[in-house]
Amino acid sequence: MTRVSLEALIAGVRSGSLVSFPTDTVPALATLPEQAELIFAAKQRSQDKPLILMGAIAEDLWPYVKGSEQEYQIWQEVVSKYWPGALTLVLPASNRVPKVMNPIDPTTIGIRVPKSAIAQTILAQTGPLATTSANFSGQPALLTMAEIDVQFPTVLTLESDATAEASIGLPSTVAKWAEEGWQILRQGAVTLDS
Repeated sequence: MTRVSLEALIAGVRSGSLVSFPTDTVPALATLPEQAELIFAAKQRSQDKPLILMGAIAEDLWPYVKGSEQEYQIWQEVVSKYWPGALTLVLPASNRVPKVMNPIDPTTIGIRVPKSAIAQTILAQTGPLATTSANFSGQPALLTMAEIDVQFPTVLTLESDATAEASIGLPSTVAKWAEEGWQILRQGAVTLDS
């Protein structure tokens, strides 16, 4: 069992470890973006399932995407309405996104700001992280740190579940930007007004 303090978890992720922490949806498995292959290996996840780049605030994530001024305006309107929250936007990736985040199609990246004080605290200290749900690929998401400790014994988790807010247990909605507007790839906790 690798339960650690908040400070130790932040130090661990900065040094390249795989960590897990609560979010507003389901607990995240997370690491530095350039270490994303650790997540694919731990989850036994296929390379065609890209990871999400999670940040503390939208401004931390904008450098990882690229678009026209008009597109940025549209994206910012959506973000100001739904973030922080359970909405992942799949946008064109800038060259700052490590290819290991989305090995099959490195031209896009999913970004999200969770509505979780503990996740935001961690992300504010580490910068944006490569994330996904904590579970083996194709299995239901694990919802407690105890379950995560059992399935991923080497992953750093927080020693206190008391710091965890109630997560809704539903994944985020995933919306992909296309020239004609938003395409819903996965309906989750948020319903996007089109």
